[in-house]
Amino acid sequence: MTDSQVDVRGILGFDPFAPEFHADPYAHYRRLRADGALQRTPGGLWLSPSFDVCAQILRDPRFGHGDNSMSGSGRIPRRVRSFLVLDPPEHTKLRRLVSRAFTARLIERLRPRVAAVVDELLNGLHGEVDLIAALAHPLPVIIISEMLGVPPEDHDRFTGWSDALARGLDPDFLVPAEELAWRDRAREEFGEYFRDLAARRRSTPGDDLLSGLVAIEELSEDDLIATCVLLLVAGHETTVNLIANGALALMRSPDQLAWFRDHPESAATMVEELVRYDPPVQLSARVALQEAEVAGQRIRAGDFVMLLLGAANRDPAFFTDPDRLDLTRWSDEAPRHLAFGQGIHFCLGAPLARIEGQIALTALVRRGIELVPGPLRYKDNLILRGLARLPVRLS
Repeated sequence: MTDSQVDVRGILGFDPFAPEFHADPYAHYRRLRADGALQRTPGGLWLSPSFDVCAQILRDPRFGHGDNSMSGSGRIPRRVRSFLVLDPPEHTKLRRLVSRAFTARLIERLRPRVAAVVDELLNGLHGEVDLIAALAHPLPVIIISEMLGVPPEDHDRFTGWSDALARGLDPDFLVPAEELAWRDRAREEFGEYFRDLAARRRSTPGDDLLSGLVAIEELSEDDLIATCVLLLVAGHETTVNLIANGALALMRSPDQLAWFRDHPESAATMVEELVRYDPPVQLSARVALQEAEVAGQRIRAGDFVMLLLGAANRDPAFFTDPDRLDLTRWSDEAPRHLAFGQGIHFCLGAPLARIEGQIALTALVRRGIELVPGPLRYKDNLILRGLARLPVRLS
């Protein structure tokens, strides 16, 4: 264990890089609940494994991102000027502008294209394959690249950029210096690429998301580039993890896999249960913008709060038998998990992630999939939970 990891344990109250935590963070979350719905770590941060507390803070205007400056308490800094890390009124303005181009109609019309790409990627595959390399990784990068109007010959460049930028979502104190440098290089290269591509779209617009964004006069170039960075990471890395984590959960629950094989029309509710069970985004962070009392605790202005969404989605005070995967859980009610967040920062790309997850996982179950025995390795990310490889056998 490195010195930085010892510091991380002191700040967070646990070691997010321990192999046993990567393999099963939910066992740690169960132990954590014994200390209360809202608790203070040795490093002075607040954290919550409670569904009610997480949902309340996500919706509460007294909590936001603040100035996102780094401090001794481990505050997550602002690195890009995307609406992901902004508070109202800036957030409201930018999100509204982007939403004008990122419409429900645009997303829904992608469904046939997603299905075609899934078929293209899976056709001819059989026997043992790495599901991430074969499907979970290329599918969302192809879709988001096409949405942004990126030429096919440049799709591979997105792979390295996405990996680096996704790692950069974690607080700087969790990321080794060489990976911080890799992230910064990726952001610079990505920005240069999209400034050039945006200039071309201004002169020759197309029927793509980037053309829609550059047509919004109120959107500055810096805001445009930051939004493209956000769409790449949110539209790619989280969906990789949704597909891979979901496939793994199904393979480890043969009864649920068999049930879905017999009920393919339940793809929508299947994805909702899978993202509740093992969400791609494990935590969200907020700063108290003013003093507030939550769960009987006084939180001072400027205090940092970690919302453990992975723990909240398995809170036994809110969910019946939460550690069991149950694809029928949402058959009689609307999903009420926190996998896509809540409040003003609810994931703008949730509809696209849902479509890609539904189509990809349905195709895998239809073809036949089973887990290849052996140890699994997760990426060294805290916020985004995802496997490095997922060896499976396709029939």
